[in-house]
Amino acid sequence: MNKHKKEHHEEHADEAWLLPYADLLTLLLALFIILFASSQVDEKKYAQIMHGLNSAFNGGINVFEESNSISIEDIPAKDIKNIHDYGQDQALDNQINREKQDMEAIKKKLDLFISENGLTMQLQTNVTSDMLKITIQDYALFDSGMAVVKPEAQKLASVISDMLSMYPGYKVEVAGHTDNIPIKNHEFDSNWDLSSRRSLNFMKYLLNSNDLNQARFRSIGYGEYQPIASNETPEGRAKNRRVEVNIIRNTIEAKAIIP
Repeated sequence: MNKHKKEHHEEHADEAWLLPYADLLTLLLALFIILFASSQVDEKKYAQIMHGLNSAFNGGINVFEESNSISIEDIPAKDIKNIHDYGQDQALDNQINREKQDMEAIKKKLDLFISENGLTMQLQTNVTSDMLKITIQDYALFDSGMAVVKPEAQKLASVISDMLSMYPGYKVEVAGHTDNIPIKNHEFDSNWDLSSRRSLNFMKYLLNSNDLNQARFRSIGYGEYQPIASNETPEGRAKNRRVEVNIIRNTIEAKAIIP
């Protein structure tokens, strides 16, 4: 009787090796699946396989059962970051395109006004990567050596102001520039003073024409230090005497211009 029981016990002991062998085969299978999945371009399928393996080793569904759902925990952190960065890049691209369309729309309206009023020699518009620049020659706005805005220039200020009111989300810089001929009279000690006063006075007309957000405006005088032409000729000096209304984009380099 005892001998029979002992033989029965030894028979079970001889079959115990099957369990670790089965585990080893499972691990090898899992390894080959992971290596295969890692070599594929389809990251979604890779995530699904990893999800299946995780569930299998934790007592869940079989590794070969198909699963169509992927939880956020199954996605590697770097992939989540890539998705987030892609969303941000897409939003930035949309904003850049929208701002470019805004700038082009303002430029088109201004160019039509310039053409209809015969102001092509006095005003120019230019869209860059960070702004719409409206350049106004000084004689269109002021008498020589003066900073009082001419009455006929007030209509121009009103037109520009109307367009700015249609696009209130942008910062605006009004900049005064002079040539390099020194000025010193009872009102201005230097070209710094003249350029600063001219930009400030024209900005006031822009703000008075509409209920614009004044916090988005600033005026600045550059004096003679940002010429766009040579000061060696009368024609060059005439180009340098100007006021610029710069409508600043909120993207790209524009962020470094007005904090």
